[in-house]
Amino acid sequence: MNWKGKDMSGCSSCSTADNKSAAPGCKSNGNCGTDGCNKLNSFDWLSDMEALSVDSYDVVEVRFKNGRKDFFRNVNQLDLHKGEHVVVDVPNGHHIGQVALQGELVRLQMKKKKVDDDDNIKAIYRLATRRDMEKFEEVKNKEVPTLYRTREIIIAQKLEMKLTDVEYQADGTKATFYYSADDRVDFRELIKVLASEFKIRVEMRQISLRQEAGRLGGIGSCGRELCCSTWLTDFKSVSTSAARYQNLSLNPSKLSGQCGRLKCCLNYELETYMEALEDIPGVEKPLKTKKGEAVLQKTDIFKKVLWFGYEKETSWIPVPAKRVKEVIELNEKGEIPETLLEDKVDFSEEISTVLNSDLERLDKKFQNKSKKQKRRKNRNKNKTQYKSKGDEQQNKQNQPQNKSVSNEGNKKRGNRRNKKRRNNPNKGPRK
Repeated sequence: MNWKGKDMSGCSSCSTADNKSAAPGCKSNGNCGTDGCNKLNSFDWLSDMEALSVDSYDVVEVRFKNGRKDFFRNVNQLDLHKGEHVVVDVPNGHHIGQVALQGELVRLQMKKKKVDDDDNIKAIYRLATRRDMEKFEEVKNKEVPTLYRTREIIIAQKLEMKLTDVEYQADGTKATFYYSADDRVDFRELIKVLASEFKIRVEMRQISLRQEAGRLGGIGSCGRELCCSTWLTDFKSVSTSAARYQNLSLNPSKLSGQCGRLKCCLNYELETYMEALEDIPGVEKPLKTKKGEAVLQKTDIFKKVLWFGYEKETSWIPVPAKRVKEVIELNEKGEIPETLLEDKVDFSEEISTVLNSDLERLDKKFQNKSKKQKRRKNRNKNKTQYKSKGDEQQNKQNQPQNKSVSNEGNKKRGNRRNKKRRNNPNKGPRK
């Protein structure tokens, strides 16, 4: 597609563009800080089907600033593509918008929004030229100064209203002022001042706080872009009962969104929780047991388990939902079960189990003693055996030593005798 003269107004200041007249595509995944490339986008999943593209529906959905959309008829049978800018017919002038959707999906969108296909649908004049886009950019540059100046006038007139956005028509003859207010505001004098100062026709349009947040955009606590600025257009009422059914803490700072109202996402899973809660009994008062009164502490809705705790205990007891129903029925009849999990406890079995456990402990004790005694005996035997073997080895080592010592002594004695005989010539040698 040739982007020259047709580039998106939001991409003209995009940092991913090579120059002002070319936009190679959004490389920020639709999260850039321009006019909102990702605001209320619609995907035409029937565009590649040839059977439907031959006899195409002649009504086109056109998107304007901040995701505002409207339907226009392609009376001139123009070859339009998604993203192209077109000049459309509006009351007392013309405006420039961007093609958002065409084909059979537009028919479904009109049925969903309850728009009749009649002569009240305005026409598409032509594709926007380069001159049209340049003039449109000049008009858009007036929006921010007009917004600031209008806020100063509102403060001077002491009007209790909050001005959110200003949208100029492409021909520069009209401007729409979007505001939010809690009560009805008399802005007749304000319109006169604005018309005389800006030389335009003025339209005041009140929006809700959720619509205001959608037009401004932002990031939610979940880390994603706001639903009201990306895809959500049908705002349903949200109450605190939705948070109660889902076991959420009633903390206003956590339950409220950027608009200051309860988060719309509280309704997303409400039906699933309501279906799961049908099998869980309502516990309005503590359950009575012979052990004491059990108070409900926590409910696991999808596992169908209720946690109860006694007054003097810190631990919680998980009880199935069916068992809780049984205990409630027993309490209504005036019967009190032994515990939360059992109606009656067989104490004879407990006594027998206690006695058996005591006997088993004694048997283990005596078995351990006999084992210890055997170990001691074996140790003593081993010690005596080691001692006897050691004595024998010592005796064997000592025997040759004694023989050698005796031989040496005899030799010494014989030498002494021979010396004496030598010294005494009267004695002869010993026979």
